[in-house]
Amino acid sequence: MPPSPRSPPPTPASVQGNDIVNSAALCQGDMELELCMSCVNDSIIKLREVCSNQKEAVGYYGRCMLKYSNASVLGNTEMEGSAILVNVESASDRNQFIEALDDLMNLLKADAAAGNPLLKFATGNTTGPSNVTIYGLVQCTPDLSETQCRRCVEGAYSQYVSSGFSWRIGGTNFRPMCRYSYDVTRFFNGSTLDVRPPPPPLPITPPPVPSPLSGENGNMTRLVVIIVIVTIAVILIAFICIFLRMRRKKKKKQKPLLPTHEDESMDMSNIESLKYDFSTLSAATNNFSEDNKLGQGGFGAVYKGTLEDGREIAVKRLARHSGQGEVEFKNEVLLVAKLQHRNLVRLVGYSLEGSERLLVYEFLPNGSLDQFIFDATKSTLLDWQKRYKIIEGIAKGLMYLHEDSRLMIIHRDMKASNVLLDTNMNPKIADFGMARLFNPDETQGQTSRVVGTYGYMAPEYAMHGQFSVKSDVFSFGVLMLEMITGQKNQCFRNEENMDSLLGFAWKSWWNGTTTNMVDPALKKSLGSLSDVFRTIHIGLLCVQENISDRPTMSSVVLMLNSHSLSLPVPSEPAFFVNSNTFHLYNSSSSSTGLSEKPKMSKLAPSQISINDISVSDIVPR
Repeated sequence: MPPSPRSPPPTPASVQGNDIVNSAALCQGDMELELCMSCVNDSIIKLREVCSNQKEAVGYYGRCMLKYSNASVLGNTEMEGSAILVNVESASDRNQFIEALDDLMNLLKADAAAGNPLLKFATGNTTGPSNVTIYGLVQCTPDLSETQCRRCVEGAYSQYVSSGFSWRIGGTNFRPMCRYSYDVTRFFNGSTLDVRPPPPPLPITPPPVPSPLSGENGNMTRLVVIIVIVTIAVILIAFICIFLRMRRKKKKKQKPLLPTHEDESMDMSNIESLKYDFSTLSAATNNFSEDNKLGQGGFGAVYKGTLEDGREIAVKRLARHSGQGEVEFKNEVLLVAKLQHRNLVRLVGYSLEGSERLLVYEFLPNGSLDQFIFDATKSTLLDWQKRYKIIEGIAKGLMYLHEDSRLMIIHRDMKASNVLLDTNMNPKIADFGMARLFNPDETQGQTSRVVGTYGYMAPEYAMHGQFSVKSDVFSFGVLMLEMITGQKNQCFRNEENMDSLLGFAWKSWWNGTTTNMVDPALKKSLGSLSDVFRTIHIGLLCVQENISDRPTMSSVVLMLNSHSLSLPVPSEPAFFVNSNTFHLYNSSSSSTGLSEKPKMSKLAPSQISINDISVSDIVPR
């Protein structure tokens, strides 16, 4: 890699005074040295042309990136901005494509983050719908830690998904500290460069201890040997003690399922009356036959069953290879057993025998909400009155979790497939495997393991692992907008426009054209549109980027019930992508499937220019 310039283009503003300029360049991990040098040199020229008056800039050119700033650029995760490239072609089966892409990106994210201090880079492929091969690439700047790299990629991918592009057959998101790309044509070399850290220096061999001759020299030698042996033994014992103590602490950290008070704590013996034998549940579900299968979730399948007394039940059989282990299983049992609310699914029992873990719920004949609102035929069964009733019920269920239960509970995976409907179309929130319990004096938490569904995650959770009740509020806002449009946030379609669901809702509300975003299946049953417009307004309040701007669920319930209550003006939603922050390309436009035109991000928040030379200026949010 050629040496990076120590300063931006030589203008008086950049060389006079005591200004300090830091810069760094990064090439795609599989590039040859000569190609890398050429790419970086081209980037330097482009940056001089485009960003001559900027104190901070990031330039993307082909397969390399160059950035400079008057602040540190190494380990600086505060640099913002992104450039998104999107292939204009759509996948044949959107849901299967998104599922395959999610799995691929999760694997590559982990591989790249676990790289060495010289290279954090991973490539791979998977099979999508119609046997199409999906190729993926993830790379972080090597100065990032494993956690920082993982969070950077999660944030980039979450922004891309929330922008409604994940059903396109190719795309990439460049960020100052990381990037990810995918396409149905190979755009990287078959093998990556094998970059390893330099080997540690050879230990210096101490001079041989002279053999004891006699008298005092012999006694002195024996004394030195004894002291050395005792010292080594003491150090070894100390290390063992420290190791055992750290191991004990780690086990203690893993043991608690929920941060509860002692008088609120609850072990499995307290709910022994809810325990079922595995054989009973196997017989009730006809040995978990495919005919009884209701659906497939992230942690396992759900089956319909009938007990000997004639009661119908829903049995969730956790997959042995699933990410939900015994901790998450006990979490869901202990948590749901405590909850009593008409808008929360009721736990009937559980089974824990050997490697088999099963949860038994009340059977709700109408299935999940997503089976209605995203289905062209079934969506006609949900008129506006029913949808509004469902929205109100979900809001009341979340308000109970956040404020009315004994301890504050954050669901962390609020989405349409986790809302079940009873015979009267009353909603019941389900799937508490990822829920977290908080003490009354706690307001937010942080985790290094981000779980949930891309497209519903709040930005602070997807990017930094920070979650609070406002994370659920964000997910609820996305769900509200999905119910009004009848479209999934992950694969939102707006004819030829590239808006995401959140971006389209924001623009429609701002321009006064919200009628355009209403589900066609709803329009026939609508009387006045004022309730729909107000609900869209509330949904936009829930998906605002600033956590403090989002309302609480109790405020949402009040807004939904009181039509005379005036609503504040919402700000732009999170992951809002302005039209000149991304580029379209066609897979036939280049051999790599990705555009080779330069993508420059000017990060100065006050200077935004029109894109007239294929340069992406990041619009401040």
